[in-house]
Amino acid sequence: MKKKYSWLILSAALLLLAAIAFAGKPQILLSTGPGPSTASFTSINKVFTGDWQQYGQLFTTWQGGLFRRIFLLVLAVVPALFLLHFIIIGPKKFSHSGRQIKFFGVLTRLLHWLAALSFSLLVITGLMVVFGKFLGGGTLVMTGRSVHLITAISFAVSAACLFLIWLKDMLPMPHDILWFFIMGGYLSKKKKPIPAAKFNGGQKMWFWLATIGGGIMAWSGYQLYSFAGPTDQLRQMAILHNFLGAGLVGFFIIHLYMSLFAIQGALTSMITGYKPQEEVEILHSRYKI
Repeated sequence: MKKKYSWLILSAALLLLAAIAFAGKPQILLSTGPGPSTASFTSINKVFTGDWQQYGQLFTTWQGGLFRRIFLLVLAVVPALFLLHFIIIGPKKFSHSGRQIKFFGVLTRLLHWLAALSFSLLVITGLMVVFGKFLGGGTLVMTGRSVHLITAISFAVSAACLFLIWLKDMLPMPHDILWFFIMGGYLSKKKKPIPAAKFNGGQKMWFWLATIGGGIMAWSGYQLYSFAGPTDQLRQMAILHNFLGAGLVGFFIIHLYMSLFAIQGALTSMITGYKPQEEVEILHSRYKI
């Protein structure tokens, strides 16, 4: 009997010490203070559960269904718009029989494929977590979560290297504004010279969104994975992670469409490192050959 009570006392003492160490103001746990006991209880509760009215209810509502609807909207609307583009406008076609222009080196291509594979897995496993309820949860979703973590690390490494390689070419230029005004010429079937250098305005926008957004996603994801920080901060990280994730999924679909369908044979440049001269002269008219 004494042994049983000893364990209870020891457990209570450890819980109290953990609470004191976790609390920003440990004195609220040691005494009720000069205020009413209800105020002290509220302070103690806030340490562990956060501010329910400010973030808790918002987080519960959004996490309970809003984010799934947002992701579903992105997954339905963005592909539908580009399907219409493919049917009405169609892909741009260029001759591949003429001179080939060197665009990407071996190291750049390897890093790009590593980043592309990692990002693709991040999107797939991230969606597995978002729609985990419909996948039955359990081992499948937890495995997806583990793969999500590993691929996040590989993407961060490859993206950091590409950032250093492409930074100079990805800096905004005045002709990028013209590119956005004409939407890169993708709303027309005519082949006219487009104001773009090695990378066009759309590619630059994707680069900066993937770099900055990916960095924020990595930081917020680490906070959520390690479960470090106050409860309110974790709720904020989850909300931020989901909103950014939905935006990046949308731009990822756009990038896939542009690479695979909008320009016939565009993917070969990331395999061979070369682009056909006609494509460069039209879509990258400011690029110095």
